[in-house]
Amino acid sequence: MIFDTHAHYDDEQFDADRNVLLCSMAEHGVGTIVNVSASYSSCERVVNMAQEYPFMYAAVGVHPDEVGALNEESFARMKELFKRNKVVAVGEIGLDYYWDNESHELQKEWFIRQLELARELTLPVLIHSRDAAADTMEIMKKYAQGLEGIIHCYSYSKEMAKEYVKMGFYIGVGGVVTFKNARKLKETVEVIPLESIVLETDCPYLAPTPYRGKRNNSAYIRYVAEEIARLKGISYEEVVEQTEKNAKQLYKISS
Repeated sequence: MIFDTHAHYDDEQFDADRNVLLCSMAEHGVGTIVNVSASYSSCERVVNMAQEYPFMYAAVGVHPDEVGALNEESFARMKELFKRNKVVAVGEIGLDYYWDNESHELQKEWFIRQLELARELTLPVLIHSRDAAADTMEIMKKYAQGLEGIIHCYSYSKEMAKEYVKMGFYIGVGGVVTFKNARKLKETVEVIPLESIVLETDCPYLAPTPYRGKRNNSAYIRYVAEEIARLKGISYEEVVEQTEKNAKQLYKISS
């Protein structure tokens, strides 16, 4: 079954049909979804949703664009959510120099704090990095040694991907790999082992071709798996089986 390692089903784009859509996932071959918080306000929502759907788990963390909402009090409240059932990762966390919503120094401070939290809790991390390759790698080498996780929505070079794989991280591959102009990501998929790749949607964003520009959902992940299979010259079934195995191993999900 397909394992979507990174989705945002608490997003308002799903308000009209969220339950119907999620209840249809099994018929689309989707077996497991990790619902990931981005803003501080979404942390509790994703944890609550994981209790509602048997096939859903939660990741709790604050995206670099949203770290202005964090202070010692809110961070302490966020940490309390890790005591709830089915919280399997810290994320999504990292650096985003594209939107620059928050200062680079503030982003770095809360990125490091959340990496340290993952170490304290012995949980994997989901790393967001956009237009911040060098600073992300520098922080990861200093503060993420020995941690596990996913470099989410990977967009850098194949050489850097190999470096992350050596550090023990998985490369998150989503709808972008189906885009004609996604040369770097396609090259990355070709050169790194399937054992280091996981599937993700980042839905409602980044829908694959032929749905590019529309609202994304986990049922569309099959187009991602098909493209990975084409690039690696292997079967679709092999991609789905191995990436599910990878994700379950990372998140320590046995069922």
